[in-house]
Amino acid sequence: MSLTIALVLFSLCNFSLATNEAYALLRWKTSLDKQSQSSLSSWVGTNPCNGWIGIGCSNSTKNRESVVTSIRLSNSSLKGTLDDLDTWSLTNLESLNLSSNSLSGIIPQTIGTLTSVKLLDLSSNQLTGLIPSSIGNLTNLHYLYLDNNTLSGSIPFELGRARDLIDLKISKNLLTGTIPFSFKNFSRIGRIDVNDNNIFGSIPDYFANYTHLEWLDLGRNNFSGVIPTELGKRTAFVQFKLFMNNLIGPIPKDMNLTKMEVFAVSENMLYGHLPHNICASGRLTQVCACNNRFSGPIPKSLKNCSSLFRVRLQKNQLTGNISDDFGIYQELDFMNLSYNKLYGEVSSNWGFCPKLTSLHMSNNNLSGRISGELGRATRLSELYLSSNHLVGEIPKSFERLSSLMKLYLDDNALSGTIPSELGSLYNLEVLNLAKNSFTGPIEERLGECLKLRSLDLSMNRFEGVIPVHISVLDKLEFLNLSVNNLIGRLPPQLGDLKTLETMNISHNNFTGSIPSRFIEMLSLTVVDVSFNQLEGPLPKMRAFEEAPMEALRNNKRLCGNNTGLDCPTEVTNQDKESKIVKVMLVILLPSLGCMVLLFVIILGIFFYLHKKKPNDGKRPEEIESNLFTIWSYDGKMAYENIIDALDDFDSKHIVGVGGYGTVYKAELLSKVYAVKKFHAPEDEKMHDLKSFEAEIRALTAIRHQNIVKLYGFCLHPRHSFLVYEFLVGGSLRMVLSDMKQAIDFDWKKRLMVVKGIANALSYMHHDCSQPIIHRDLSSSNVLLDSDWVAHVSDFGTARVLKDDSSNWTSFAGTIGYVAPELAYTMEVSEKCDVYSFGVLTLEVIMGKHPGDMLTSSLDMKGTSLIEILDQRLPSPVEEVAEQLELLVEVAFACLKISPHSRPSMREVTLGLSL
Repeated sequence: MSLTIALVLFSLCNFSLATNEAYALLRWKTSLDKQSQSSLSSWVGTNPCNGWIGIGCSNSTKNRESVVTSIRLSNSSLKGTLDDLDTWSLTNLESLNLSSNSLSGIIPQTIGTLTSVKLLDLSSNQLTGLIPSSIGNLTNLHYLYLDNNTLSGSIPFELGRARDLIDLKISKNLLTGTIPFSFKNFSRIGRIDVNDNNIFGSIPDYFANYTHLEWLDLGRNNFSGVIPTELGKRTAFVQFKLFMNNLIGPIPKDMNLTKMEVFAVSENMLYGHLPHNICASGRLTQVCACNNRFSGPIPKSLKNCSSLFRVRLQKNQLTGNISDDFGIYQELDFMNLSYNKLYGEVSSNWGFCPKLTSLHMSNNNLSGRISGELGRATRLSELYLSSNHLVGEIPKSFERLSSLMKLYLDDNALSGTIPSELGSLYNLEVLNLAKNSFTGPIEERLGECLKLRSLDLSMNRFEGVIPVHISVLDKLEFLNLSVNNLIGRLPPQLGDLKTLETMNISHNNFTGSIPSRFIEMLSLTVVDVSFNQLEGPLPKMRAFEEAPMEALRNNKRLCGNNTGLDCPTEVTNQDKESKIVKVMLVILLPSLGCMVLLFVIILGIFFYLHKKKPNDGKRPEEIESNLFTIWSYDGKMAYENIIDALDDFDSKHIVGVGGYGTVYKAELLSKVYAVKKFHAPEDEKMHDLKSFEAEIRALTAIRHQNIVKLYGFCLHPRHSFLVYEFLVGGSLRMVLSDMKQAIDFDWKKRLMVVKGIANALSYMHHDCSQPIIHRDLSSSNVLLDSDWVAHVSDFGTARVLKDDSSNWTSFAGTIGYVAPELAYTMEVSEKCDVYSFGVLTLEVIMGKHPGDMLTSSLDMKGTSLIEILDQRLPSPVEEVAEQLELLVEVAFACLKISPHSRPSMREVTLGLSL
C-alpha cells in the first residue's frame, strides 16, 4: 500500500514540474502576435520536451526527469514582449537565445531568476529601457549578448558579479556613463564589445590585468584620456578597436601583436609612431589609424603582410619614402594614404594586387610617372592621386580599368593629351584632371563615358573647341573647363545636359553668343562665363539672371537683365541694313544737326526756369551719418551726388547683380558705399514700389552688427536705389567657391559666421517692432567684412509683416534655399527663413550646397561628421568638432518638412550659445 502511494506521489510531482514549464511557455506564446504563434505551432500539450520547436531538454540530475535547459528561437520572426515570460518556472534553463526577432519593451527584472543560465542572447531586437540590475544574479553567466537594441542608461554595477563572464557584447545601443569599476572582477573575459554607444570616461587601467582578453571594441563612444601603457602586455589581442573616440597620446610600446588581425584606432588625437611590428602575427587584415596625428614612417612589417585587406592611414603626418614600403597583396581591397607627408613614386606593385578596388594617395609629395602597370588592377573603382608632383602622361593602359568609377589626377604636373583610351571607361562617374599641364584638344571619346557625373578639366592648356560629344553625357552634373585656351562658339547641343547643375567655362577665348538652347539645362544653378569674348543676350534663365557679376565680366558685350544693359534689336540682313544706314546718314545728318542745336537751346531754357521753382515743400531727411543727404522722394542734391559718383550708373562701377537690382560701388566724401539700383519696374512691380517707402523706413531703423547697414534711399521716376555700407570681404558664396579663400575660412571662422547669420535673423524676426522676413536668404546675400564677420544683405524681396496683414505673396527666393511649403502654399512665415538658414548652415560646413542631402533621409547616427565636412580643411580639434556636431543637429532641425516642427531663430541662437 505504501509503495503504491509513493509511486502516485512521484507521478504527480513529475506531472506538476512538466506542466509548470509547459504552462510558462504556452502563456508567453499566447502573448505574442498571431504570426509568431503560428511559428510556434508545435508548442502543444503539456510536455515541452516532446518535439517543441526551439526547445532543448536534458535529464535532471535530481530525479532524472526531462527538463527544459535551452530555448533557441533565433531569427524566428517573433513579435511581442518578454513581460509574460515566466522565468520562475524555468529554473533549469542554461541557454536562452531569442536574437534577431522583433521583441520590444523592456528586459524584465525577473530575468535575474534564471540563475542557471550560461548564455543569454537578446541581440538584434527592439528592446528599450535599462539593463536590469538583477542581471548580476546570473553568476553562472558566460555569454551575454544584448547588442543591436535601443537600451539606455548606464551599465549596471551588478554585472561585475558575473565573474566567469567570457563574452560581453552590448554594442549599438544608447548606453551612457562609464565602465563600472566592478568589471575588474572578470577573471575569464575574452571579449568586451561596447561599440556605438555614448560611454565616456577613461579606459580602465585594470583592463591590462585581463589575461584572456583578445577582442576589445570600444569604438564610436566618447572615451578620453590615454591608452593605458600596460594594455596588451599580458594578452595578445586579435581585434583592437578604439576608433572614433577622444583618446590622446601614443600607442603602448610593448603591446603583444602576435595574434593581431584588426587594429582600428581611427579618428582620435593619437600621436607618435605606429608599431613597427604591427603585422607580427602574419594574419593582420585591417589597419585603420586615419584622422590622428601619427608621425614617422610606414611600419616596415606591412610590406610583407600578405593578409592585408583594408588599410586606412590618411590624414596623419606620416613621412618617408614609400616607393618600396608596400608589396603585393592578394587580398587587399582598400588602401588610403592621403593627406600625409609621404614622398617617392607610385609603386608598380599596386598593379599586381588583383582584388584592389580603392587606391587613395592624394595630398602627399609623390613624384615621378604613373606606372603603366597600374592598369593591371582591373577591379580598381577609385584612384585618387591628386595634389602631388606627378609628371608625364596618363598611361594608355588605363583602358583596362573597366571598373573605374572615380579618377582624380588633379593638381599635379601631368602633361600630354588625354588618351583616347579613357573613352573605354564606361563606368567612369568622376574625372578630375584640373591643375595640370595637359595640352591638345579635349578628347571626343569622353562622350562615350555615359555615366560621367563630374568632369573637371580646368587650369590646363587645352586647345580647340568644346566637342559636341560632351552633350550626350545625360548624367553630367558638374562641368568645369575654365582657364584653358579653348576657342570657338559654344555648342548649342550643350542644352541637352538636363542634369547639369554647375558649368564653368571662364578664362577661355569663346566667341559668339550664348546659345538660346541653354535654357533647356533645367538643373543649372551655378554658371561662370567670365573672361571670354562672348556677346549678345544672356539666356532667360535663373542661373544667368542671378549669377554674380564676377561670373559674367570681361566679355565682349553681353547684355540682358543681369548686366542691366538693353540688348539691341537683332539685325537679320546685315548687308542690306548697312546700305540703308549709309543712305539715311547722308540725308539726315544735316537735318539732325539743326535739330540737336534747337534741342540744346530749349533744354537750356527749361533748366533755367526749373531752378527758379520752389521745392514744392518736400522736406529733406538727413541720414544719421551726416555724410550725405538723401530725401524720401526726389532729393535733388543727394540724387545728383550719387549719379555723379557712379557716372550715371556706368557699368564699370558694377560689383554685383541680383534678381531685383544691380549693385554699384560708389565713393562719396572719401568713403565707399554700395548702391543698389532697382531694375526698371513693370506694372506689377510698380505696385510694390508704392509700399517701398514704408518698408525701407523699417529697414533703416535696423542697427545690428550682423545686418548690412542701410544709410538711406531714394525714389525717383528714373532711378530708385538703396545706399548701404560696402563690405570688402565679398559674398559667402564667392568665398566658398574660391579654393584659397575657402582654406583661409577655417572652422572657427565658419562657426562665427553661422552664429552671426542666426543672430541677424533672430533680430529681424523677434526684436523689430514688426517682424521682418528676409525671404531670399542664400550664400549670395551674406556678405563678409575684413574680420570675417557675417552681414545679412539684400532685402529686395523682404516684407514687413503687420499683425493684421496677409502673409500670402508671390513666389520669391533662390532655388535650393526655398522652404518646400512655398512651392504649393505660397504662404510666407518666419519658418521659411529658418529653412533657408538650415540649408546655408550645411553649405558652410560642407563647403558646397548640400544638394540631394535636402531630399534624402539622412541617418545622422550612422553618418560620421567627418563625412560631410569640407575636405579642403584639416580635421577640427575636439572642442570645435563638438560645436560642429551641434551645428549639424541644428541645421537638420531647421530643415524639417513641417514648418511647425522647425525651431524659431530665437531658439536657434539660444541653442548655439550654450
